[in-house]
Amino acid sequence: MGYPHIASLAQLAGTVSEVRPIESRALAGYFARGGDLDPVLGAYFGCCNVIFSYLFDPDSIFHTNLARVTGAQIIQGPHRPDDSLDTHATEQLLYPLQRLAIFDADAVPRISLVDSKSSRSGEILAIHPGSGSESKNWPQACWVELLRVIAASSDWQIRLVGGEAEGIRLERLAEHLPLDRVQIWRAIPLPRLASLLNGCTRFIGHDSGISHLAAAIGLPTTVLWGPTKESVWCPRGLQVEVLRHPISLAALSPQSVAKHLLQGPS
Repeated sequence: MGYPHIASLAQLAGTVSEVRPIESRALAGYFARGGDLDPVLGAYFGCCNVIFSYLFDPDSIFHTNLARVTGAQIIQGPHRPDDSLDTHATEQLLYPLQRLAIFDADAVPRISLVDSKSSRSGEILAIHPGSGSESKNWPQACWVELLRVIAASSDWQIRLVGGEAEGIRLERLAEHLPLDRVQIWRAIPLPRLASLLNGCTRFIGHDSGISHLAAAIGLPTTVLWGPTKESVWCPRGLQVEVLRHPISLAALSPQSVAKHLLQGPS
């Protein structure tokens, strides 16, 4: 159970058989002390043997209501990885599995897709110039200069990726590229975006969910790292490289980033 637009990635990865929306009205009673519990949902929970919950439940209200309708073993996980630790978020989220004597779960997210690279013509660079916080973003002027260098030094196709709120940012960057070499992928559902990214040559972005997605499908991924804790939040993958500057992200030069991209994965 989760937010379908995100949890559907688990179906794409083949790790779950069904996704149910966690925002459904039937679930509302489970968040109220002594709530009126939907009997159909209660029967669903009653069929479970083990339930992992990563919901914020400081007073154990959800846990207590679950126990009213199911004899399943209920295991509580962290609602958010702890920034104060030096343990990666994926490992923190896997800790609850140890209750089932599972100690060797793969901590590298993986989404295996049908290879679409054979239909690709030329090199395609996907760029996500945004994130959930402006403090994690490389300045717009740096992206503009990077695109100028890439366009002058290669014949690469560019795909600008972003959410609904990033439309203006993407459109302004697209203005600096020839029309026949750029496409904007805006607010595309994540499973579809994963398929599109799988047809690219490589990806560059910030500390963002889309960077994690690119890494999970095995795309050569370059992450421009800002102020967040790298040991906890850096995307994991077999082809992930991080570029940083000792002073600040803004001090990272477009020329050095362009050189890194144009020379290819190390």
